[in-house]
Amino acid sequence: MIRGRADVQTSLWPAEESLAGNYFVSTYPPFSTWTEDQLGQVRRVLGQPPPPGDAPPLGLYVHVPFCVKRCDYCYYLSYAGKPTRDVDAYIDGLLRELDTFARTPALARRRLDFVYFGGGTPSLLTPLQLNRLLGGLQAVMSWTEVREVTFECAPQSVTPERLAVLREHGVTRISLGVQQLDDDVLRRSGRVHLTADVERAWLAIRSADFPIVNVDLIVGLPGETEASLDAGLERVIAMQPESVTIYQLEIPQNTPLFRHWRDGETPVEPADWPTKRARLDRAFARLEQRGYVVRSAYAAVRDPARHAFVYQDAQYAGADLLGIGVSSFSYIAGVHFQNVADLERYLARLSGGDLPLQRACALSWQERLIREFVLQLKLGAAGAARFRHRFGVDVLEYFAEPLSRFAAAGLLNTDEGGVTLTREGLLCVDRLLPAFYLDRHRSVRYT
Repeated sequence: MIRGRADVQTSLWPAEESLAGNYFVSTYPPFSTWTEDQLGQVRRVLGQPPPPGDAPPLGLYVHVPFCVKRCDYCYYLSYAGKPTRDVDAYIDGLLRELDTFARTPALARRRLDFVYFGGGTPSLLTPLQLNRLLGGLQAVMSWTEVREVTFECAPQSVTPERLAVLREHGVTRISLGVQQLDDDVLRRSGRVHLTADVERAWLAIRSADFPIVNVDLIVGLPGETEASLDAGLERVIAMQPESVTIYQLEIPQNTPLFRHWRDGETPVEPADWPTKRARLDRAFARLEQRGYVVRSAYAAVRDPARHAFVYQDAQYAGADLLGIGVSSFSYIAGVHFQNVADLERYLARLSGGDLPLQRACALSWQERLIREFVLQLKLGAAGAARFRHRFGVDVLEYFAEPLSRFAAAGLLNTDEGGVTLTREGLLCVDRLLPAFYLDRHRSVRYT
């Protein structure tokens, strides 16, 4: 449990009093540094086949941006209340986009290693739409060798009919967006579902016999107390999911929650960062007492050998990722790129025979090293041998200054094997990572 380091952490980041902003680090360099004039680098890498036998694993991310209602804390691009014809047109666009990518020299002969459906609310699609989407994607790029197919579900849209389609098409991992098991907290957060929906959805998912089921939770939501969080976590543990993922609430400036907070319209203040870290620590400790193993800054699993999260682990280890859909992000051969973030523009570009690209960032050797190092830290450790092999670098020397500073603060340990975060460091890892960035990236806006 956290003890006696608040003074050290305050000195490390004086902006702790600020509630708003993006802190979750999902890649590097920061998104705000990606530009339209780098799009030529995307065309360059797509036009080159990977060296024989040297291609990294390849994953596919499919963005389904439709929701019943946007949650107050959600900063992902989503659309509420779209009619069936718009959803059908979007599915057509996804299939056309993947087909276009699959014909490029960089991807034409590659097989997928992992697939992830996110949103939005992918489970909002009808069984017919799901069948057309999943079947159509597999007709373009084979899933025969995938290690994992994850599908995000919202409790209110889980039905046996939808689950049957997912099982038929090879989905191996369901991620259920529970967030909390307290109806008052759910209502304050703008969630559509209540706890009764979670219980009904859970029975249906377990009956469908998916190999891995993850439950997503969030700490720090408005109205949450230690008692409500503890009670909800006990109910989750009793469900015995293979994985429990717990995020600390962010309040990005493009969310309804931020606007309510800024304008004084939020009746209950969201928890501050020290409180969220303490509650996450408490939740991890309780999960460990029940036999779970903490395997990253956000997740605990029942069996680390069997319940890996390939989508995350592979990306953090340098895998390529092709993202399709409006606003989706990709990383191919050392180049990041993102699609346009407007639904009409996305579909229009595809109808015109173009890829719907908006901005890109070609990484230098140094940026690739930093990217992989900070992402490995989010898993709790970065092995020295790995970076000597992949980059020819001793990371203990390369990052000596920030490592020494954080070690003195009790946030990590170093030895000849590499870097290992303490529990305290793991709980605040996203606040540590900018210290490893290039100087020009440390003060820029992340998104």
